Amino acid sequence: MLRLVDSGLCHPLYSVALEEVILESCSEGHMPPTLHVYVRDRPTVSLGYFEKVEAAVDPQALLEEQVFLVRRMSGGSTIFTDPGQLVFSLTMDQRAIPRPEDAYALTCGVVVKALRSLGISAEHKPPNDIVVKGRKISGSAQTRKRGMLMVHGTLLIDTDLDRMMRVLRPRQDKRSRTREQMTCLRQELGGSPDMNEVKDALVRAFSEELEQRAVCIPVNEREKGRVKALIEGKYGKEDYILQF
Repeated sequence: MLRLVDSGLCHPLYSVALEEVILESCSEGHMPPTLHVYVRDRPTVSLGYFEKVEAAVDPQALLEEQVFLVRRMSGGSTIFTDPGQLVFSLTMDQRAIPRPEDAYALTCGVVVKALRSLGISAEHKPPNDIVVKGRKISGSAQTRKRGMLMVHGTLLIDTDLDRMMRVLRPRQDKRSRTREQMTCLRQELGGSPDMNEVKDALVRAFSEELEQRAVCIPVNEREKGRVKALIEGKYGKEDYILQF
C-alpha cells in the first residue's frame, strides 16, 4: 500500500514541517511508504538546506515581489514555487533504492508518464530535470535520513516564470536556466489545466510504477502536533531560515 497525503493548498511552513514528520512516521514504522502532494498558497522561495541566502536570492526582490522564504531539510538548489505549481514527495525505505540516480530515474519517469497522459511529450534529463522541447518543466531533489529516502519535486502548471527569474539569482554552475529555457503546462497546452486533473494523473502514475494502491490516509493528531512543534521550534525561526 502507498499512503497518499493530499494537503491541498497549504502554507509553506506547514509543507516543509510536514515533510519531516512524514519521514519520521515512515522511519518509525507508523506509516507505509508515502506520497505527499500539495500546492503552496503563496509565492515562495524554498532554500536547499545548505544554500546561502545571499547567493541564492535577491533579498530586495523578495520584499518587492512579496515572496515568502523557507528552508527545507533536503539539499539541492533553491527553487521558486507558487500556487501555479504542484509539489510532491515520495518517502520510502532507502534500501529499496540505494543509488541516488535510480531514485531520480524512478520519480522523473513517473512525472514523464503523467505528463504524457495529459498530452505532453516530456523526457527525463539526468540527473533530476524533466524537459519539454528542451525547456525545463519539473525538477527534483532528495534526502536520506533515518534509513528513509525522500525524493520531492515540482511540476510547473501555471507558474509565474517572470517573477521566478526576478527573485532567484543565477547559479555559479552551468545549470541555471533563463526564462526562455523554462516552461509550464499552461504554455504547452495553450491554457491552464485543472490542478486536480494533473494531481490525479501524477498519483495514478506513481501507483502504477510502484505497483501499490494509493490509499488516502490523512495526517493524524500525533503528526499534527509534531508539525506545530517543528514550525514553532525550527522551520518558522529566522535563525534557521537565514543560518547560512
